Amino acid sequence: MKRLPLDDSFKVNRNPVTLREIVLDKLRGAILNFQLLPGDRLVERDLCERLGVSRTSVREALRHLESEGLVEFADSKGPRVAIITLEDARDIYELRCVLEGLIVQLFTLNAKPQDIAALEKALENNRETLESGDLQQVLESVQGFYDVLLEGSGNQIAATQLRQLQARISYLRATSVSQVNRRGTSNHEMERIVEAIKSGDPIAAHQASVDHVRAAAKVALDYLRSKQAEPGEVRDFVTPIALQDPRIGR
Repeated sequence: MKRLPLDDSFKVNRNPVTLREIVLDKLRGAILNFQLLPGDRLVERDLCERLGVSRTSVREALRHLESEGLVEFADSKGPRVAIITLEDARDIYELRCVLEGLIVQLFTLNAKPQDIAALEKALENNRETLESGDLQQVLESVQGFYDVLLEGSGNQIAATQLRQLQARISYLRATSVSQVNRRGTSNHEMERIVEAIKSGDPIAAHQASVDHVRAAAKVALDYLRSKQAEPGEVRDFVTPIALQDPRIGR
């Protein structure tokens, strides 16, 4: 991936009420936008100067990003941008297949007309953003699409589990959509999900969701595999078996 320069937008406009959140957003955005790359050392003094904030604010943000899996304190040299290994990425995508497939099935069964309308609107916004938006806009629009699915699914536990993985999912998503021709393909896959939901078929919706995650996984995993110094043996990606139609036996 190509490193993008840190520009003046990286500096924080000081607001005591939301300073911690602003610093956190700035650092998270720099990682997701590849301004800070995996393995980069995160020196508090340098970050304080670049952001224009205190060391306490930076330290709190780094600890929060550690909990999200985007920063790691791997050795005595201090924090660095986390390196998501090929195995980590595979595990995350496998879990996405299971959880998102379930969320989409439940949304198909439980969504109200206004939820369907919100999903169609999110899909249209995502289509436009994928065509012309920058990487940060793409990540936000895709997340907006999934937020509608999570809220309309009726299973807040599954939604919470996915949100806990959100930072690392977003990082892998950024890796995927940054590759050639992935944006257009991604939008077609999401259209399939929405069409299956609108048809009222939870099994077809589940399959469309799994196909979407598998396609994204292939792009991201192929990229990570090409960057590993010593690829070695990594077990194959496992696709979850389609769940039984929940309407059976009601």
